Amino acid sequence: MTQNPPELRPDLAPAPRFGDTRRPGQPAIGMVSLGCPKALVDSERILTRLRAEGYAISPDYTGADAVIVNTCGFLDSAKAESLDAIGEALTANGRVIVTGCLGAEPKFITGAHPKVLAVTGPHQYEQVLDAVHAAVPPDPDPFVDLLPASGVSLTPRHYSYLKIAEGCNHKCKFCIIPDMRGRLQSRPARAVLREAEKLVEAGVQELLVISQDTSAYGTDWKDRDSKFPFLDLARDLGELGVWVRMHYVYPYPHVRDAIPLMADGKILPYLDIPFQHAHPDTLRRMARPAAAERTLDEIAAWRRDCPDITLRSTFIVGYPGETEAEFQHLLDWMDEAQLDRVGCFQYENVAGARSNALPDHVAEEVKQDRWNRFMEKAQAISEAKLEAKVGSRQDVIVDDVDEDGIATCRTKADAPEIDGNLFIDEGAAHLQPGQIVTVEVDEAGEYDLWGRLV
Repeated sequence: MTQNPPELRPDLAPAPRFGDTRRPGQPAIGMVSLGCPKALVDSERILTRLRAEGYAISPDYTGADAVIVNTCGFLDSAKAESLDAIGEALTANGRVIVTGCLGAEPKFITGAHPKVLAVTGPHQYEQVLDAVHAAVPPDPDPFVDLLPASGVSLTPRHYSYLKIAEGCNHKCKFCIIPDMRGRLQSRPARAVLREAEKLVEAGVQELLVISQDTSAYGTDWKDRDSKFPFLDLARDLGELGVWVRMHYVYPYPHVRDAIPLMADGKILPYLDIPFQHAHPDTLRRMARPAAAERTLDEIAAWRRDCPDITLRSTFIVGYPGETEAEFQHLLDWMDEAQLDRVGCFQYENVAGARSNALPDHVAEEVKQDRWNRFMEKAQAISEAKLEAKVGSRQDVIVDDVDEDGIATCRTKADAPEIDGNLFIDEGAAHLQPGQIVTVEVDEAGEYDLWGRLV
């Protein structure tokens, strides 16, 4: 029985899945998509446009006339991974177009890989298409090249990411996303809902709502009808009859007004909130609101109004100036908060981030020790919470059924790629991806559950 490893990377996009048949002479483009789900949505939009223009999508390097690498540039380690991916594509194919967050630093890319055909920045769809046209001219056949109404998806058919905004208005010292993607720009609600409706019509059973700051959605509109359009959007999505999961929700006070929607079953009782730390001094050095005590009060109120709510978050350890006392404060806060799903990163300098200039950087071996201790704490909390679910009945969505008839599923508490799984070992061979079934949980591990069909 496999379990998700503690070091499971939450920032890697799944490998593309294509089943297209390429007609003779049809130009084909390959795609490597790195980074967060927001970048994955950008990749889907680029591929959808290319498909509409008559390009085939190649699942491998050898079948592609050119390859687009959608990069991540948030951390130095992500930049290194992006450069490696560009180098691999150049070696295997030779004709590479680079886009995405690292594309905001074209000289950095061309300095390492001068043979790339073009470099564009994040969500610069038109520039990417122009670069593809220059490298591989389109050759559309309107009688053959048909594009599904839902567009190209890089996720399984039964779930899809729904990006509702770009950019961010926060000025966290460790983050350069506002520099790369700009200030908050919310998509019109009618456009978001139209996309969501089309996805549901195409068979999507779970919508994963994403942006840089989901709960700030719509606050950039000057003439808006309501103070917090995030709540209106959540209500409208909750009427579509599918699972709706909220990611990257900043804990503003108005988030509490979304909790009744979860308690009523309109949207999933799940909040993904980037707390980052708990000690007020560390949070101030991060340029984030230092109100961890009030956050504990909010968590208690959320759980009071929706006892089944699942809380996921990410944290940074080893931030410049973090003392042992501040780190211990974080561990103590974790004991009180009892978060269900937790990820943790060791602080890294990022080119252009203001945190680089802060004094008292933490030694690498201290960062590693604190990460180990933090993950040990988080793992113990997760194990206890999952053990408490043994004997309960859970609705789960089926993600996959292997050749041995073992079904990999997720409960309402589990987002794809980043959280745990529920496995059904017996009597599951007839299940299909996207089905929602009821199981009784009969075993728990550190991150995963096992159950049987009811």
